[in-house]
Amino acid sequence: MGTKTFTGEFRYTIDSKGRVNIPAKFRKALPDTSEDTFVITRGLDENLVAYSLDKWRQKEDELLKLSSIKPEHRAFKRQATRFATPLKFDSQGRVAIPPYLLKHADIEKDVVIIGMIDEIEIWDPAVLVRYEETEFRLDAEDIEAIDNYTRSS
Repeated sequence: MGTKTFTGEFRYTIDSKGRVNIPAKFRKALPDTSEDTFVITRGLDENLVAYSLDKWRQKEDELLKLSSIKPEHRAFKRQATRFATPLKFDSQGRVAIPPYLLKHADIEKDVVIIGMIDEIEIWDPAVLVRYEETEFRLDAEDIEAIDNYTRSS
């Protein structure tokens, strides 16, 4: 397991100013070139996703490859970028998440922060449980398909 990756699960509470602590382990995993900054945006699920500034720059390079003519490409690029917000953490390791992002993820107070190797997911605990019970259930066939995919990549 790499030392510069995001792994693990942490639980925190959003304060009255919309600030949440970013786990020290994740802050330490940021490359120096990320300037103590995460870029947080809407996730593809009912959650938020945070990237190191470096990883976000890579995502932007990938998005530049999408066609500006194809409507689905434009829509995806718009969805990925319009809510992207660079957030520098303060001396106590907190970032202030904008209210419109908290609303998207249905986050009011408690959060679950999950390291996903090169990105971080931020969830409302109840929403995460709901997704785990419905959307995220993997059966043996799903796991086999994932294993085949990773072996062929």
